[in-house]
This record gives sequence, structure tokens and C-alpha cells, in this order.
Amino acid sequence: MKIEIVKVGALETNCYILSCNNHVLVIDPGDDYNRIVAKIGDRIIDSIIITHSHFDHIGAVKYFNNVDVYDYSNIDEFKSDYFKFKVIKTPGHTKDSITLYFESEKLMFVGDFIFKDSIGRTDLEGGNNIDMQASIELIKKYPKDIIIYPGHGDKTSLGYEIEHNYYFMR
Repeated sequence: MKIEIVKVGALETNCYILSCNNHVLVIDPGDDYNRIVAKIGDRIIDSIIITHSHFDHIGAVKYFNNVDVYDYSNIDEFKSDYFKFKVIKTPGHTKDSITLYFESEKLMFVGDFIFKDSIGRTDLEGGNNIDMQASIELIKKYPKDIIIYPGHGDKTSLGYEIEHNYYFMR
């Protein structure tokens, strides 16, 4: 699986394009529809996935025609001919925040749940400190060598965050 990143919008949201063969999943197309589709090229878009419903993660969704946008918060696992991931409910930044866990690749796409050395804000509408702490405790149970791809900024690893992230040490 190949991972490409397009930084979109004024908040430089990481829009991820995951590809396998000629098929792609698009994660968090927050803005800049034309830049996203230019990066995709002639590959087939299997689905669009949203990690949470903030504007900077969903802005370009409305421009994708004939592409499925699923509510993955209602399922535990997704499986197709090309992609397989688990859906972990990780509220805290928002009530609808999810993490996509590609177990065989040891990858997580976490939206604004975790950032390198930090976490997503909980003081915005739908945020909740208690839910965030419960989500952190849940995610700490996963293998430490998982690579984390956040909604903004650089990738990190779960082990690094457990060792260095103040919010993981509380």
C-alpha cells in the first residue's frame, strides 16, 4: 500500500491518498479538490473516509461525484479486495472521531485525535476531556511500533507518543 499526502486548506490538513494497484482510498479531503484529484490521476477512487466532521476534514467531499462516502463510525471493520482496516472509536476531539487501523501494515490514521507530542483540542464543540483520556488509554493497548498518521503535522509512532507525549503520561 502506498501513502501519499496532500496538505489542503488554510489549516494544512493532511489529506491521505492510499493506493493499492490502481485503487485508492481518500482520507479527510478537507479542501483543494482540484489538487487532490490531480494527485489521484486516473486511479479508481474506492471510497472517501472522514475521521471526524470538522470543516477542515470534509470541505472537498461535496465535489466528489459518484464516490461512496461511508459513515465508518457505525462499523468495526472494513474489507474490500484492496483495503482492510479496523475502525476504532476515539472520541475526545469530537464525539464522532474515529481511528483507522491497518493492522497488517501497522498503520493508524487518527485525524485530530493524536498529533506528534500533542493531542487534538477538546474545547471545541463536541470535544470532551474525559472521552479523550479514555481514548488515549484505549489506544495505548495497541503495539508500540504502529506508525500514526495525524490530521495535521508529521507522522509519529505510538511508542514515541507513549514515551514523550505529556497527555499519554497522565
